[in-house]
Amino acid sequence: MTPPPGPVTVLPVTGLPEVAAGDDLGALLDAALPQLAEGDVVVVSSKVVAKAEGRALRGVTRDEAVTAETVRVVARRGPTRIVETRHGLVLAAAGVDESNVEPGTVLLLPSDPDASARALRAALRASRGLDRLGVVVTDTAGRAWRQGQTDIAVGAAGVRALHDLRGSTDSSGRVLDVTLPALGDELAGAADLVKGKATGVPAAVVRGLGADALLDDDGPGAAALVRPADEDLFRWGTAEARAQGARAAVGARRTVRSFAPGAPDPEAVRRALAAAVTAPAPHHTVPWRFAVVETAAARTRLLDAMQAAWEADLRVDGFSGEQVARRVRRGAVLRGAPLLVVPCLVSDGAHDYPDARRSAAERSMFVLAAGAGIEALLVALAAEGLGSAWVSSALFCPDAARAALDLDASWEPMGTVAVGVPAAAPPARPERPLDELVVLR
Repeated sequence: MTPPPGPVTVLPVTGLPEVAAGDDLGALLDAALPQLAEGDVVVVSSKVVAKAEGRALRGVTRDEAVTAETVRVVARRGPTRIVETRHGLVLAAAGVDESNVEPGTVLLLPSDPDASARALRAALRASRGLDRLGVVVTDTAGRAWRQGQTDIAVGAAGVRALHDLRGSTDSSGRVLDVTLPALGDELAGAADLVKGKATGVPAAVVRGLGADALLDDDGPGAAALVRPADEDLFRWGTAEARAQGARAAVGARRTVRSFAPGAPDPEAVRRALAAAVTAPAPHHTVPWRFAVVETAAARTRLLDAMQAAWEADLRVDGFSGEQVARRVRRGAVLRGAPLLVVPCLVSDGAHDYPDARRSAAERSMFVLAAGAGIEALLVALAAEGLGSAWVSSALFCPDAARAALDLDASWEPMGTVAVGVPAAAPPARPERPLDELVVLR
């Protein structure tokens, strides 16, 4: 049985002199630290680490420094930027600081906080003759959905920055499935109770942790606390999420020809359809209709009718039986899709013109509106993580498609969209030469 935890003590480290570039921070800490014991954790502000490493810059504005340290803007409101730094940390202003430095100076985070923690741990272990000693480098950060700031671990050595308790049992014997305490951040927050910018105490010692909180080696560091991008459900701020999501969905819209088994989420399809009917339309009309083909019987009826019409056209064109069969096999993408959507154009509200020129333009305007609705559907499906393929066959046999689905005579099928979960990620689209496709006047 694991013994109950004992008391934890947090001791401020006072007497540390002002740190300048090139100072031996390990030696300065060693001179100021109290007597250390096996299992102690020394918690140091990133500010003094950065000063010693020469990360203070003059002649650079804070905004310029933030831009230089940023790899991704997560959210922006007015002059405030929440960004991802080169370290993978998401912080306001990239952790760039102007407090407790000379006027006209900005202070960046250490270049590699985990490496800084490892160096300090090695120096202190050697000078104090200790085996199990932890070091945590901290910085101040806000938290989403929470007011105020607290210190977090940006560097660590010799400490389980992330204490994985999954698979162990609680006091009632239940298996823990998701329990993953951020011990590095808890140590940073505890140490901040006795240190801080206003008091001029940049370091503390946390004593009394359980033996399993310390490591024999340096360990993975605070990098273990950075959530991988593919697990990040909140990767963007609200406005940025809308913009990034829209751009990502447009780029993700690819023709998918192979689908995984099983029907797509009907709510996701419904959301995509709701997005499709927001496309632009002429004369304040609603020119789109969508026939959603869910049942196997309706799908077979539709596809058999379209195939028969296609085969008849090919025979009229003089193709042999073998050639007809080979061409028809190209339509297999619709047969293999778990869901079909037949977009239709309804021209109610179109203006009548006495001449052919304007009548043709009016017709084109409505067809373009139908195409906008189809494209909106395809992009919205991609945003929902679904694959799609627009196949034009229903355009060439509208009567057969209408009859197979028992649609109103005013509905003009504009092709068929195969929908489902992609069987595999589509290959990357090669970049198209924009200067060959766009002219400027």
